[in-house]
Amino acid sequence: MDTESVAKPVVVGVDGSECSLTAVDWAADEAKLRHRPLRIVHVFAWPLLYTPLGAPLLSSRLDDLMETARQIVHTAERRAQARAPEVDVESELIDGAPIPVLLEEAARASLAVIGSRGLGAVGALFLGSTGVELAARAACPVVAVRGREHKAQRIVVGVDGSDNSLMALWSGFEEAALRAAGLTAIHAIHHPADETDGDIADAVARLRERFPDIPTELTTVTAHPAEALISASADADLLVVGSRGRGGFRGLMLGSVSQTVLHNADCPVAVQRAGKAH
Repeated sequence: MDTESVAKPVVVGVDGSECSLTAVDWAADEAKLRHRPLRIVHVFAWPLLYTPLGAPLLSSRLDDLMETARQIVHTAERRAQARAPEVDVESELIDGAPIPVLLEEAARASLAVIGSRGLGAVGALFLGSTGVELAARAACPVVAVRGREHKAQRIVVGVDGSDNSLMALWSGFEEAALRAAGLTAIHAIHHPADETDGDIADAVARLRERFPDIPTELTTVTAHPAEALISASADADLLVVGSRGRGGFRGLMLGSVSQTVLHNADCPVAVQRAGKAH
């Protein structure tokens, strides 16, 4: 791994909500695990969201908003430092719109972390088109922190044979190696008579050889892909999916499967794009 790659931080977006602070905790733990710095970002877009079109924003109101934004950043930074004192933590308050700012941050990051719900545009990323766009376009993996904290030492990966799901499988093995965890690859089929895709079985076998210390299983289930993944997330530390797939995972970041998983998974969800492993 080159020096530039090692220096890339874990980036977390915050908005002051408890959900985004939980994301800070998770990001701090990840930065410690990966031996990387942590960068906390708050996007200051509130005047655009709360001011009626054409109405002036009183300077006193703007001052109040800016002070609130500074407090959000300060609170998140102190929380991260308390959570992982050995991690180098920096924070920044940035004017702009969430997507352009966070995409720019992701271009220089090893991992982008956000909460699944929040108060404003950043915290609510995965509840609308903003989060879909971030996960689809970010130059690094994106994790939505949700569900309960598990200590199951188990990584779950959704696979369907597409390039993106195979990249997610590779990422899942790397995550399992970091955590000394086991890995379960889940392939959802439509009918009991269907067989596991040979490419998937081959990919799992190759990665087993590369990561021989990771307990690994490939599970084929007859179920809707989202239902299978949500069920598996109940005792997983992380659920890893590709940004797009085929078959049961077709349109993973564009259709009902992704929306259902991101709203209902019981653990953090990592979205990996093909060619974007870090």
